[in-house]
Amino acid sequence: MTASTTAPAEAQHSNAPEGAHIDPAAQVAAAGFVPVQTRSERPHSFEPADFGAPTGREVNWKHTPVAQLTSLFEVASPNDGVSYTYGAGEQYIAAPLAIGAAPRGEVFLAEDVTAAVAWQGSTEALHVRIPREEEVAEPVFISIAGLGAQRRADAHIVIEALEHSSATVVLQHTGSAQYAQNVEIIVRDGAKLTVISLQQWEDDAVHAAAHQARVGADATLKHFVVSFGGGIVRVNPNVELAGAGSEGYLYGLSYADAGQHLESQVYLHHKGPHTKGDVLYKGALQGQGAHSVWIGDVLIGADATGTDSYEANRNLVLTEGARADSIPNLEIETGDILGAGHASATGRFDDEQLFYLQARGITEEEARRLVVLGFLTDIVQRLGIPALEAELLAAIETELAEVSA
Repeated sequence: MTASTTAPAEAQHSNAPEGAHIDPAAQVAAAGFVPVQTRSERPHSFEPADFGAPTGREVNWKHTPVAQLTSLFEVASPNDGVSYTYGAGEQYIAAPLAIGAAPRGEVFLAEDVTAAVAWQGSTEALHVRIPREEEVAEPVFISIAGLGAQRRADAHIVIEALEHSSATVVLQHTGSAQYAQNVEIIVRDGAKLTVISLQQWEDDAVHAAAHQARVGADATLKHFVVSFGGGIVRVNPNVELAGAGSEGYLYGLSYADAGQHLESQVYLHHKGPHTKGDVLYKGALQGQGAHSVWIGDVLIGADATGTDSYEANRNLVLTEGARADSIPNLEIETGDILGAGHASATGRFDDEQLFYLQARGITEEEARRLVVLGFLTDIVQRLGIPALEAELLAAIETELAEVSA
């Protein structure tokens, strides 16, 4: 099942005359071996053994500290590392879904070992179901609390918005655990769904999550990944705009401290015609060993005519010793589109902005605070939940105070 990333031995030799040009791609193809070329070609399996333990050389693991994730490469036993509580919207929690019970698995296909582990390890999936044509005013709030840094948990969560419904679902992660998680998101025709995943773990938490979504005709998904806490946090969203006129807005915000690794590998697939996509992830980093990873892949398929798509990642490095890896990729299979583009930028403070503020009597420390707040507030204000926005702005202020200390 899994695709090797190295050529077989017979493909590494050639009968070409000495000094002649050797085409490595032709050699590999002649040997019957074709490595994975694009994000859409990655293999799928629900069996962890089909993937094996990552080495860190694989394309989807090479920026990840895999040695610190080894506990997530095997099914949790016992599966008791987190607890679930429900705030507003508990009435939308439906009966749990066993493996094979629809709609579990309608959209989700495991693409790496931690996703396969989470699938096998969760005998019952949490099911959030928004009824047809219902507009839910208050967010459906699910609190996922880790019960100890050495405790393991696997989970599969299904969030389903039926036709022409509207809702916001918030997953808030706190405490500490070693947690492998899948989130399967189904947005039926005409529905409008917002999913917010908040990672506010303690510093020793380990969290690997695969979010996979399918958006139906004339439906809209807004998806947020907000990562502030945790030791190793890897949340990878995968969104398919399947129906005509569907829209996907994928936003992310991270703040990495010393020793933290915060990662998101984002995949947006424009499959249906006249779809619209916008991807914007922003991050700030401070402290020795702070590390963020963003890989953004956008595929505009052959049938996705009239598509409009853009992706961008921006990172602000606040201190020495921090590192941000940012890799945007764009694949287009049709020329009949409205527009497509991508961008990535990582840098320190903008000296002109600081000079402008200081010239008006603002101290350097306050000027830096204002620049960072302005940079990150852009994502916070898109959440649409005032209490949550205020909580995150306060968290940013706390982080900034540590830089100034």
